[in-house]
Amino acid sequence: MPVPGRGASPPPEDLTARARIRDAALLQFAERGVRGATFRSIAEAAGVSVGLVQHHYGTKEELRAACDAYALDVVRELSDGVGDRLADPGAVAAALEVDLPVRRYFARALVDDSAAAERLFDDLVELTERYLDSPRPGRARPATRDLHAYAAAMAAMSISTLVLRDHLSRALGADTLSAKGAPRLRRAVLEVFADQLLSPELVAQGHAALDEYERSMQAADQSAAEDDR
Repeated sequence: MPVPGRGASPPPEDLTARARIRDAALLQFAERGVRGATFRSIAEAAGVSVGLVQHHYGTKEELRAACDAYALDVVRELSDGVGDRLADPGAVAAALEVDLPVRRYFARALVDDSAAAERLFDDLVELTERYLDSPRPGRARPATRDLHAYAAAMAAMSISTLVLRDHLSRALGADTLSAKGAPRLRRAVLEVFADQLLSPELVAQGHAALDEYERSMQAADQSAAEDDR
């Protein structure tokens, strides 16, 4: 993901290194917060030198900006393709693999007392408002007199499921930001928005895809258990 103000596009091998560093930073920021993560810890997680991190991202704020941009791109792409994924149960696992690290990042980044956190929240509200204002097949525009306020409330409610991860995970008996624990919460969110925003057909597809995903997870666990015997 290019960072504004960093000059010409780097060669392909540098893009690979940049992506590895960004992905490592995403996880480090999620675990330690932006203040707690260091270039050294990010470099170790990415398997590169501190100098290479500094070469690609001059400051931690530039690296955070790259993580913000990537996280928003993931949200945008997953939102745009939700109908296709629900029609293809096999795509749920791939979507979760990309989505869960981003959600963990949001859970930490959005509670920072910083201008960057404010911009990130505002960007999420804007993205939500555009999503609601131009719904794709199977989705409806909400019946509201104030779409911006509706989008802000919806974004805040979605973020609360991330910030309150520990409480939700305790209540549901599984980590809601893990591959095994996410489906139960996602079913609930699917049903919360079913009446106003999603068609019955899309909701049914969503449940079917999650059913198939959970069956595949159970089969994989059973196979692993048999291999261990």
